[in-house]
Amino acid sequence: MMSEPSLAIEKRNNGIATITLNRPQIHNAFDDKVIAELTEAVSKLDQDDSVRIIVLAANGKSFSAGADLNWMKRMAGYSWEQNYQDSLQLAGLMQTIHDASKTTVAVVQGAAFGGGVGLVACCDIALASEKALFCLSEVKLGLIPSVISPYVVKAIGERNAKRYFATAERFDATEAKHINLIHKIFPHDALTENVEDFLQKALANGPKAMYQAKKLVNLVHNQPINEDLIRETAQRIADIRASKEGKEGVGAFLEKRPANWSKTNDNESSNIE
Repeated sequence: MMSEPSLAIEKRNNGIATITLNRPQIHNAFDDKVIAELTEAVSKLDQDDSVRIIVLAANGKSFSAGADLNWMKRMAGYSWEQNYQDSLQLAGLMQTIHDASKTTVAVVQGAAFGGGVGLVACCDIALASEKALFCLSEVKLGLIPSVISPYVVKAIGERNAKRYFATAERFDATEAKHINLIHKIFPHDALTENVEDFLQKALANGPKAMYQAKKLVNLVHNQPINEDLIRETAQRIADIRASKEGKEGVGAFLEKRPANWSKTNDNESSNIE
C-alpha cells in the first residue's frame, strides 16, 4: 500500500498555488526528506511565471509541530559535521521561502511549534484561525531555535523573541497578532472562505506591481533615507509608471473599468504530484 505524499501541491489558473503539508498523523512534523521536497516545491513555483501567490497550508488539526521525532532520534547520533549539514538544509528551506519573489502566504489552522513557527515567520503574510496556537519550544529540549531565528526575530522583534525563546511558553492567535507573527485572525469554521476572499482581493492588483512592491520593501528596509535611496525609489516608480502594466492600471482606474489582468482570474486548478 502506497503512503500518502508528504506534500499536496495545487496550482490554480488564477495564479494561486498552494503547498499543503500532508502528514496530519504526526502533526505535519518535518524531517530531512520533507525539507528537501518543500524547498524544491517553493523554488519551482517561484520560477513559474503563471504563479502569483504561493500559499503554505496544512492538513489536519496542526499546522506543523516542527521536527519529526524519528528525525530527532537519528540526529541524536549525528556527528558535529552531520548536524551542521542537516541544519544547513533547514536553513536553506527558510531562506528559500523568505527570499521567494512571489508573495507567500501562511495559513495557520492549528498548532505551529518550533520550526513550524519558522515557516510562518518566513512567509510575507500570515493568516490564522482563532484556534491557532504557537510555541518556540526548543529550549524545553535543551536546544535553541537557531536557523529560524533570523526570520522569527525579524517578525516579532528582539524583546519578544528573547521572551518566547527563553520561556517556551505557548501563546494563542491573539498574542501572535499582537507581536506581529500573524496579520489576521479568522473564525475557525470560516477560515477557508475568509482566506479565499483575502487572496482574491490580492489578485485584483497588478502582477508585476506586486512583485516590484515586494522588492521595494527588501530595498528600503533598515536603509538610511539618503540621496541614493531617494533617487532609487524615484527611478523605480518612473519605471513602473512607464511600463505597460502601469499604464493599463492607471488607465483602467481613470476609465472606471477592470484592469486587463483581472479578466484572467478563474478558479480552475490542477494537482501536481
